[in-house]
Amino acid sequence: MLSKSKIKLINQLKIKKYRQLNNMFFVEGTKGTQDFLTSNTPLIELFATQEWVDKHNINRTGVIATIISKNEIKKVSALSTPSDVLAIFELPETRFQQSIDSENLCIALDNISDPGNLGTIIRTADWFGINNIFCSSDTVDAFNPKVVQATMGSLARVKIAYVNLEELLKSRSDGIPVFGALLDGQPLNEIGPQKKGIILIGSEAHGISKELLPTVDNKITIPLLNSSNSSRPESLNASVATAIICYALKISS
Repeated sequence: MLSKSKIKLINQLKIKKYRQLNNMFFVEGTKGTQDFLTSNTPLIELFATQEWVDKHNINRTGVIATIISKNEIKKVSALSTPSDVLAIFELPETRFQQSIDSENLCIALDNISDPGNLGTIIRTADWFGINNIFCSSDTVDAFNPKVVQATMGSLARVKIAYVNLEELLKSRSDGIPVFGALLDGQPLNEIGPQKKGIILIGSEAHGISKELLPTVDNKITIPLLNSSNSSRPESLNASVATAIICYALKISS
């Protein structure tokens, strides 16, 4: 059963300041919950219906679930169609500056404001084996419930750090190039696969900020294949662009 205090806490965790204050966040859904349960992220409490616990043999894993009803989950869920499981985990540290992986590609995000875009980018990074994402301080919080849901469990495997991007990019080691996604860059199909580097993605509305442009070594763009003279899109969605760039730079690298 969910107490009034627990209902209040979970609903507060939908807001960034309360996630930071309590050092907690929550995950909904089977895939995300199971991925975090098998990660190094400490579990605080798991809530689920009896049917979910029986179906997934959760007690055999040593995890103790608090049994609640579907109506109780509806009181705290951030989803329009609530799942049968919700778990609270300890909030991972994101303020430290992990080192740039000199043997692989990583992603840097400049003011990505849409939770769905960030979640999809994290999921994309996981798909392509990219382990580190560096976010500007004005990028949406990775533990926002909408972001967590959109990652479909990938947040349990991809490391997120919120940093001063300008300082990070300027202080990177020699030999680690920055690939900036811009409309006036070199066509992506002319670049070829890369074993290492930083893929820099700008905001949905304004692109890469002017402060970061001097750090870009290679301006890249996704070729527009629509040659029609009629109206056409100005740009691609940030998460779609990231997926295409990751594919082009990772394939056969």
